[in-house]
Amino acid sequence: MNVMHSFQLHGKVSVVTGGAGKYGRFLVEALAEAGSTVYIADFLADDKMKPLLNDFRSRGLDVRAKFVDLGEEESIKSMVDSIVAEAGHLDILVNCAVTRCACTGWQIPLETYDKSFHINASALLYLTAIAGDVMKKQGSGSIINIGSFMGLVGLESANYDGTEMGKTPFPVYFYEKGGMVNFTRWAASELGKYNVRVNAIHPGGLMEDTLPENFVKNYSARTQLGRLATGNDLKGIVVFLASDASSYITGTNIPVDGGYTAK
Repeated sequence: MNVMHSFQLHGKVSVVTGGAGKYGRFLVEALAEAGSTVYIADFLADDKMKPLLNDFRSRGLDVRAKFVDLGEEESIKSMVDSIVAEAGHLDILVNCAVTRCACTGWQIPLETYDKSFHINASALLYLTAIAGDVMKKQGSGSIINIGSFMGLVGLESANYDGTEMGKTPFPVYFYEKGGMVNFTRWAASELGKYNVRVNAIHPGGLMEDTLPENFVKNYSARTQLGRLATGNDLKGIVVFLASDASSYITGTNIPVDGGYTAK
C-alpha cells in the first residue's frame, strides 16, 4: 500500500467532544479533511452550532453535530448510541472537551473541584468505556486524548513575568491532565487485545491575539522552536494517530509543544 493512503480516513466515523472549542475545531477540521465523517459532540444550542457546521460544509467537509451533556451518564450513552445508529459504526474518539471551572485557585469549595473532576476526569473515563465497548465489538478503533504540556511538567512562573496572568495557581488542571497520561497507558493496555489503540496528544500554548506581549515573549523563549502553537500545528498529529499510519502505536503520550517539555 502506498504510504500516503494509510493517512486517509475515508469511510471512518469520528466523534470529537468539545469540537466547537478553540482546539476542537482544528481537530474536527483535520479529521474531516482526511475524509472522515466527524461528529462534534458539544452542548451548544443549534443556533450557535449552525454557523460552524455551515462553514465546514461549505468546504465540502462532512461535519455533523450531536448534543451531549458530559455531566450526565444518560446523555453520554445516548450520544454514542445515536451516532452508531445513524452511521453504523464509530472508529475514532477524540476526548477534547474541558471545563475550567476550578482554575481560580486552590482554596476553593470541594464542590467546585468535584464539578471539574466530574467533567474532565470521570466523564472522560465513562465515555471512553462506552466508545471502547463499541470499538471492541468492531475489532478496531482509535481513541485520542487531548492533554496538555501542563500535565507533563510543573508550573513555570517565569512565563508570566511582566503580566497580570498566572497570579493564582490552578493545580486542578495540572492534576487532571497529569492523570490523563497514565489513564492513556491503562486504557491502551485494556483495549489493545481488541485492536483498539489509545494515545494522548499534549499541546503546548496556543497563540491567541489576546495574549499579553510579555507572555508570548517569555513562553516562546522557553520552547525550542521559539514560538507558540497555531491550530494547524495540531492537525497532522491527530490524523496520524487516527489513521492506519499509526497502526502499531498505542499507549503513547506525545507532546506537541515546540520542544517546551524537552528543555
